[in-house]
Amino acid sequence: MPTGQNAKELLVVDDIELNRVILKDLFESEYDVLEAKNGREALDILGHGQGDICIVLLDIVMPVLDGFGVLEEMRRRELIGKIPVILITGENDDEISLKGYELGISDLINKPFNSSIVHRRVNNVVELYESKSNLERRLHEQKEMLEKQALRLRQSNQFVIDALSTTVEFRNCESGEHIKRIRVLTKVLLQSATRYYPLTEEEILAISSASAMHDIGKIAIPDSILLKPGRLTAEEFEIMKTHTTRGCEILESLDYTQDYTYYSYCYEICRHHHERWDGKGYPDGLVGDEISVWAQATSIADVYDALTSKRVYKAAYTHEETVAMIARGECGQFNPKLMECFMDIQGTLNDVMLQSH
Repeated sequence: MPTGQNAKELLVVDDIELNRVILKDLFESEYDVLEAKNGREALDILGHGQGDICIVLLDIVMPVLDGFGVLEEMRRRELIGKIPVILITGENDDEISLKGYELGISDLINKPFNSSIVHRRVNNVVELYESKSNLERRLHEQKEMLEKQALRLRQSNQFVIDALSTTVEFRNCESGEHIKRIRVLTKVLLQSATRYYPLTEEEILAISSASAMHDIGKIAIPDSILLKPGRLTAEEFEIMKTHTTRGCEILESLDYTQDYTYYSYCYEICRHHHERWDGKGYPDGLVGDEISVWAQATSIADVYDALTSKRVYKAAYTHEETVAMIARGECGQFNPKLMECFMDIQGTLNDVMLQSH
């Protein structure tokens, strides 16, 4: 008889001792055979040793709890599908067979049975479940490996994005904290906006990552304009406005086709983060929801961070002053739905600002 920690266990559930003895004799050379004389005993055994039990041979007609009762309880405990069950019945009834299969049995054997056939059918079911379990385990391992690879790739991509974006920020005499704040502010705002826009958490994370690229086009703006401490002339402002389209030209030159959705987030944020709800923004004069919600959210985050940060041409405004200015429309008109979300989360925005400045 197989014994030991790794031995396979087979559970025979039958109220007739002779039937249990026959089945035990048939399988004890390959399995540790456990016995139960009713359904309640079977469930107790399953509750204590389900990790080692590889198959259950289950009679239908038993005292205390019959075979169908065992199957229903196994389904409730989510054991069906993990442990195969072969139903043993003396009734040659299609309704009984159908009910058994509906409850999740793997096979059905009618009494009186041929020992050789029973032996083969039981082993076939065990081998099938072991193969299924091994396949599921390998698929799970492969999924975990792919997820780890995807995470490393995202981290590598984020590093490159941060490095490129931070280069622009340092050139603009700002720290790399700006792009980190923009990511967090955009993420928090979009999480609040899911009441209006059906964005998944994965999409929000991708958008917040892409928001770091919003000002990448400033790398093409001359220092005399980018670093000018005073007010820009009309001509200089027109050149400054081109950072939106120049940024898109940079993105186009990268030919990033591995993830088109992510690329489109970057592109639309880069081009449209200065568009305004009333159509008075640039470079395309888009109106309302012609502007993607990710560009709109990044725009609000960028305005908030710009106002609360010290720049070469201005001192920092307080959180309260900034919220009031944005609410009054002093920085252009924004989506009313996003503004509602912005006002709801202003306390969180203030925490982000205080932690990073």
